[in-house]
Amino acid sequence: MQATFDKGDVRVVAVIQARMSSSRLPGKVLEDIGGKNSLGWMVTRVRRAELIDEVVIATTTDPSDDPIVDYCRTNGISYFRGSMPDVLDRVYQAARGFEADVVVRLTGDCPFIDPHLLDDNLRTFLTAEPPLDFAANRLPPPWKRTIPIGLDAEYCTFTGLETIWQQATEKHQREHVMPYFYEHPESFNILHITHEPNCGHLRWTLDTAADLALLREIAAHFEGRDDFSWLDVLALVEQYPDLAEMNVQVDAKDYRETDSRV
Repeated sequence: MQATFDKGDVRVVAVIQARMSSSRLPGKVLEDIGGKNSLGWMVTRVRRAELIDEVVIATTTDPSDDPIVDYCRTNGISYFRGSMPDVLDRVYQAARGFEADVVVRLTGDCPFIDPHLLDDNLRTFLTAEPPLDFAANRLPPPWKRTIPIGLDAEYCTFTGLETIWQQATEKHQREHVMPYFYEHPESFNILHITHEPNCGHLRWTLDTAADLALLREIAAHFEGRDDFSWLDVLALVEQYPDLAEMNVQVDAKDYRETDSRV
């Protein structure tokens, strides 16, 4: 049994960014997946992470995101409304408003995010010497990913977040929140967390209709359970290889690509 980890008085806040106006699958974060929408899955599972003190949905002030706010109010979920195009500002303001010392940045299209993986990565982040400014369990090319798309998480100190909030000027740095960290490794202590086995070719995120169909199949297999681990999902797709073929044709976006609509 793993020894209890004491993080002291460090306040860890998970900020889940979400909006209704997805370019490839509008309204995706409120689509039903086995009785819960994507945000419902994420809040339930992220709250199970022992080292996370608060879970906050960071949505926008645009009226199109009123349904997300209504969902949060109905279900007792903390939320923050901020800028649509400047997502870095939205995440920063949410983290500041909820008094974060450490921020876990998540996106609302990862319904099967794993609380144990979050805790493992947070232990790594919080115990590193010298202390880390930023860590991620995936980085875009030319770096590699070793986890399925859909288990992505980024970790940073609030001080580090405030620094990039002040210094980032490129549009993709504001829209995708954390690129300034790994584009300026000379200025920060950063860590790319890798995992074994390497499963970076798998895709368990929600961005297209094909992704939604796969996630519904996975949820149906677990018959209403929401406590399965990422390794349980891995075992499932290894047992039924056709599942992974359902969305294999979906291309991941380049991290420098920005949304021209905003």
